Amino acid sequence: MWTVCGILTVTDVFTAGHPARTDLKVNIIEDAPWFRVPYPGQWGVPTVSVAGVLGMLAGVLACTVESISYYPTTARMCGAPPPPLHAINRGLGTEGLGTMLAGLWGSGNGTNTFGENVGAIGVTKVGSRRVVQWAAALMVLQGVVGKLGAVFIIIPQPIVGGLFCVMFGMISAFGLSALQYVNLNSSRNLYIIGFSLFFPLVLTRWMSAHSGRISTGLEALDAVLQVLLSTSILVGGVIGCLLDNLIPGTDEERGLEAWAQEMSLEAAGVSEHGDTYDFPVGMSYIRRWKWTTYLPFMPTYEAGKFSALFKRKKDS
Repeated sequence: MWTVCGILTVTDVFTAGHPARTDLKVNIIEDAPWFRVPYPGQWGVPTVSVAGVLGMLAGVLACTVESISYYPTTARMCGAPPPPLHAINRGLGTEGLGTMLAGLWGSGNGTNTFGENVGAIGVTKVGSRRVVQWAAALMVLQGVVGKLGAVFIIIPQPIVGGLFCVMFGMISAFGLSALQYVNLNSSRNLYIIGFSLFFPLVLTRWMSAHSGRISTGLEALDAVLQVLLSTSILVGGVIGCLLDNLIPGTDEERGLEAWAQEMSLEAAGVSEHGDTYDFPVGMSYIRRWKWTTYLPFMPTYEAGKFSALFKRKKDS
């Protein structure tokens, strides 16, 4: 489609200023340097404020909820078993480390699971780690070679929009597929599903159009509420969770029995599906070291073992 847009631009089918023209942002390539090595503190000393910290914490909370929902979805797309607790812990910890490094480098953004990449796995049916590793190397190269990164920036917006339609459509479809465990003939479940899907769309749209309406007298609290209420997946998840637990219903009707069997999160590092989430190298050493069973991000983690140490001290 990028090539088609280029042909239509050369033949002047697209008028000047049309968003699909490929020469709309060519000046970005011309202005971008050939090589530039980013380094920590390149924009000066970081500034810290209560409002900024609380606002980012709210964003981190919202991203955490999104990531936890993406992990099982990605596993299903790849035909892998549900991620165990240590894999989820490791994923969230890595995102936190990435956000910290982004702050040091002054990139102006945090790091979390990218929904478009999850959708790309569903479209391409490619879930190999090698693809992620090569993509990471390519992004590092783009960050150092300025003109290479600028080439991808000039992709026409309609093409990006088309990609988003396909990818987010796949994400939505895989998310809705989880409802197969729920009794969809129940009016209780239909009400919860409908309200949890529609209300967040309305609220987040209203929040974006009236960003200054929340005024509690505390700037930091206003920023936190603005971020939380503008995240549709967080609002929908909280509302769905509250309604599902407040409105009476049987475990079978709610789909808890079938879901527990299908998507149970095994805490033990070594299980029948443990190899999927093991480290690619060094597992022989990790299994020998007993102290790794206390770390919640290691494949050999045993739930409750770390807290048991404190219970023993208290009892003694």
